[in-house]
Amino acid sequence: MNIHEVNPGAEAAAGSRLSRFRFNRRQRALGAVALAGLLVVSVWTAGSLMSADPLATRLELRNSAPSAAHLFGTDWLGRDMFTRTIKGLALSINVGMTAAAASVVIAALMGLAAALGKAADRVVSWLIDLFLSVPHLVTLILIAFVFGGGMKGVVIGIALTHWPTLARVIRAEVLQLRTAEYVLISRRMGKSRWWVVTRHMMPHIVPQLLTGLLLVFPHSILHEAAITFIGLGLSPHQPAVGIILSESMRYLSTGMWWLAFFPGLCLLLIVRAFDMAGENLRLLLDPRRMHE
Repeated sequence: MNIHEVNPGAEAAAGSRLSRFRFNRRQRALGAVALAGLLVVSVWTAGSLMSADPLATRLELRNSAPSAAHLFGTDWLGRDMFTRTIKGLALSINVGMTAAAASVVIAALMGLAAALGKAADRVVSWLIDLFLSVPHLVTLILIAFVFGGGMKGVVIGIALTHWPTLARVIRAEVLQLRTAEYVLISRRMGKSRWWVVTRHMMPHIVPQLLTGLLLVFPHSILHEAAITFIGLGLSPHQPAVGIILSESMRYLSTGMWWLAFFPGLCLLLIVRAFDMAGENLRLLLDPRRMHE
């Protein structure tokens, strides 16, 4: 027997063992969603439980570079930048999730309204085109200014400007379901439009709403940071990332790079993680790729 010959049974067993460690696309997507969720929950929990003592003014520690005692350095008042960054991210997560959830509810109501009749569908289409015709960052700034800024103004502004794209997707789904055979049968049996919407259409749009929530959330955080950066968002007394970045601009020319680098990097990581989670959730909810 040739010693170089491979035993077919051993080769099959080795292939079987290797296949156990190979993840299909669905499993990889599920892992990415879980890791993104764990990251956001960990940051939010840490920011909520972290003591505020490192945020006290300590002028003897001002302008300290990153070290073992202060991972992200200190600012011009001696405040620990790591604590400020984590608490700012936790605040941004609260604002972003609240605004994104409100925006998804508005999109669901607008999309389902298209099933109530042609007149309602025309009104919804007109509102979607109206909001999409204006850059939503400009509309967001105007709405936040009208409501006096602060957390309330930011949440209302984001909720009222981030629903049109998702509402268009929901409306297209609803219009397709409206002509489905089981929907037409329910209508002929005397079921009300509301009964049809809640029993037949709502279960079909839940996956789109969940995906939309994860995709709107990172945009909400970025836009909250953007309008806070220009002074129209959260209060300067709150440890928001936008405020940290805005204040750091005055000190970058003096070599205090850590004031903007670490908060900006952490914000980018949170936004990117949730953006990838939304894309992977869309993959999970796609029945054509479910078993790849």
